[in-house]
Amino acid sequence: MYAIIDCNSFYVSCELSFRPDLMDSPVVVLSNNDGCVVSRNSEAKRLGIPMAAPAFKYKKVFRNHDVKVFSSNYSLYGDMSTRVMCILENFSAKIEIYSIDEAFIEIPDFITNYVSYGKEIRDTLHRYTGIPTSIGIATTKTLAKVANNVAKKFQHKTKGVFFIDSEEKRIKTLKWTIINDVWGIGAGHSKKLVHKGIKTAYDFIQLDDHWIKRNMTVSELRLKQELSGKSILRLDDISHKKTIATTRSFEYTFSDYENIKERISTFAYSCAEKLRKQESSCSEIYVFLRSNRYKKEAVQYRVGKLLNLPYATDSTLVIIDYAIKALKAIYKPGIDYKRAGVILMGLKKAGTNQLDLFENENPKHKPLMKVLDRLNEKYGAYKIKIANQDLDRTWKMKQEHLSPQYTSKLSDILQVNCELK
Repeated sequence: MYAIIDCNSFYVSCELSFRPDLMDSPVVVLSNNDGCVVSRNSEAKRLGIPMAAPAFKYKKVFRNHDVKVFSSNYSLYGDMSTRVMCILENFSAKIEIYSIDEAFIEIPDFITNYVSYGKEIRDTLHRYTGIPTSIGIATTKTLAKVANNVAKKFQHKTKGVFFIDSEEKRIKTLKWTIINDVWGIGAGHSKKLVHKGIKTAYDFIQLDDHWIKRNMTVSELRLKQELSGKSILRLDDISHKKTIATTRSFEYTFSDYENIKERISTFAYSCAEKLRKQESSCSEIYVFLRSNRYKKEAVQYRVGKLLNLPYATDSTLVIIDYAIKALKAIYKPGIDYKRAGVILMGLKKAGTNQLDLFENENPKHKPLMKVLDRLNEKYGAYKIKIANQDLDRTWKMKQEHLSPQYTSKLSDILQVNCELK
């Protein structure tokens, strides 16, 4: 039996955990550089503010309805996510962290009352973090996702927990779930299915297996089996990504090489850190630059460069070095650049690298990277940097509505006035 725990409007919920005075007010959180809405509470949804709404277009709505606007506070959200996942580990030894605000767990065999178990998880998370959740429970991961959608849609009726505990309930839930909302079916396949007359998850499981194999992929065939109640997808204890990327829009447009170089170095630094966390090494690196596509009158320039590394590595020094080599090959002066990114590819498990007779990594890099990671973990992220990085700011973004880092910065910790009057 599987459960998926999904934090409701996670970014907004993190902000409201420390601002209970805004609990009944419309609240939105904006994306990088305060671009568009990426999280909304129910009050904001009732005002008709859609997901991905451009902030500049909705300024009047925000002002007229007294909507509280926050910039994305990734330090806070990352720390709150870690707290949520640590609490979930107390309820199951088998957990798969699916995203920053979602996790699957395998329910222990000794549990008999699954709804009570789900409510206990939900109550515990809310008590210790203030974050509301929706929990779906079923015999397969895909059905658990469907159940989670029901729990989220009908909060008052389900109390945030929905368990597909009978064949009748499974069929009814699948008939309610539109094909676009089925986990694992992308937009392209959704259009194809709708064109064929497949409008719900129940319609989907009526399809012939041969048609799915011929027109889709084996992944969709597995989804059909999962929706039919046959457990195919198991928990991934450690989800190893096939690529690791750090991409950002700049706070302002940059045209000078040194500013771009500093950003690429920082992105490469971040990628290398993520690479070591999942105990992988990379053999390819891709660097790209983008001009500001919204400025139609400006020169448009979109370019990228893929470099093959001479050996697989997880060294920050090597990765930054090759990222800068790629940048030199694609940088063009006189262009106003707005976005850039670094993507690591050709990932493999660290320690399985093929040795080369003539060219290998400096043996001093391994212990050096361990010290680097240990110091950053002890004293805070990005305390130790490479010399060509900005020492004052790691992520340069427009954040006019940034909240305090309540849980990760000592000066931002809440102070309680305990004076007796």
